[in-house]
Amino acid sequence: MDTTTDPMWDTIIVGGGAAGLTAGVVLARAQFTTLVVDGGEPRNGPAEHMHGYLTRDGMAPKEFLATGQDEFIRYGGSLVRGSVSDARRAQDGTFELRLDDDRVLWARSVLVATGLTDELPDIPGLAERWASEVHHCPHCHGYEVRGRAIAVIGGAMAAVSAHLAALMRRYSSSVTFCVNGAEVGAAERRRLTAYGVRLVDARVTRVATNDGTGDGTSDGTTFDDPVVIELDDGGTVACEAVFVAPRPVPHDAILTALGAGRDPAGGLVAVDPHGATDVPGLWAAGNVVNPRAQVVTAAGAGSVAAINMTAWLLDRELSAAAQADGPDAGSAI
Repeated sequence: MDTTTDPMWDTIIVGGGAAGLTAGVVLARAQFTTLVVDGGEPRNGPAEHMHGYLTRDGMAPKEFLATGQDEFIRYGGSLVRGSVSDARRAQDGTFELRLDDDRVLWARSVLVATGLTDELPDIPGLAERWASEVHHCPHCHGYEVRGRAIAVIGGAMAAVSAHLAALMRRYSSSVTFCVNGAEVGAAERRRLTAYGVRLVDARVTRVATNDGTGDGTSDGTTFDDPVVIELDDGGTVACEAVFVAPRPVPHDAILTALGAGRDPAGGLVAVDPHGATDVPGLWAAGNVVNPRAQVVTAAGAGSVAAINMTAWLLDRELSAAAQADGPDAGSAI
């Protein structure tokens, strides 16, 4: 495909989720030429509903994104399907992005809002039930399973797993924490037990759908519960909902390819309060730099970044206009 006639965009946003589309609307409304490149695989795509977003509570993520795309396009924004396979920054400070279909795009500024992947513990049956019986965010899904039998499976994020088990006790009197090898100290174990969380130390071998056979499970619950967690000691835990703390894997390859530095403490690509990286003209927002961000948080971060980007772009336009007008521009006559 001949790309020589492609425009130099004021900004290209990589990722069309809550952060990317919100930023796109802000920039498009400010009359900057704005392109969103989106691969069409949002983090919350498998979920049926989203929560915690005022006036959008219970809305399906697919409906939310479709509405956001319509708003963005209505303000003059452009949207293309695709993924960025390579990125570089030219000597003049502009950016070149190559898509997976070999299209090449250029921009004065870039916002990366590519999100992350939730890496689940390698337990058979867990991934198949992701976003149906298995969840990770209590603030997104805890209310919907309140009062039910809940199991929390420990993972690599040990401290988060223990916190999750405690928090789920706010929603239910029946919470079992399958520690599953997570490093939980004696003091934290005492706190959880005193708070009413039941701890099970056996390793989880499988998460299965209850087949309705037998009189009950080793923890005393009956097979009325739809999910059965199988343990390596032969025991089982039946429940109605499973929560797990996955390891977040940010999609930050574009940011690192463009030279953005990482925060030594957390390992994530570092951004300032406005979403700016240490590379001039490069911003990031949403889960790619904040794994704990909910939809509303990501949208807010996208708005903050976009407002900062308009100031950055405007400043360069002002400087370019003054330079083009000559050394006496702005002087009194």
